[in-house]
Amino acid sequence: MSNIRIGKITHYFNKIGVAVLMVEADSVKVGDTILVGEEGTGFTQAVESMQVEHQQVNEAKTGDEVGLKVTQPTKEGDNVYKVVA
Repeated sequence: MSNIRIGKITHYFNKIGVAVLMVEADSVKVGDTILVGEEGTGFTQAVESMQVEHQQVNEAKTGDEVGLKVTQPTKEGDNVYKVVA
């Protein structure tokens, strides 16, 4: 299993469990598995939905800033990786 760094968390809304991801490389799609944080200390989850400006999107590309529901708390600056089998 290898991971591709796709961006970082720029904000986390604790009350609603939503993180804002700035996509800096590659892309991320609904259904992809991501690693938030670093291997061994972070967590993995499937991307179930993403929003840009309160609109549902199925894919985010380089330069996009998207909100996504996360299963665990995260913090600003955490790296996000796409998990590739």
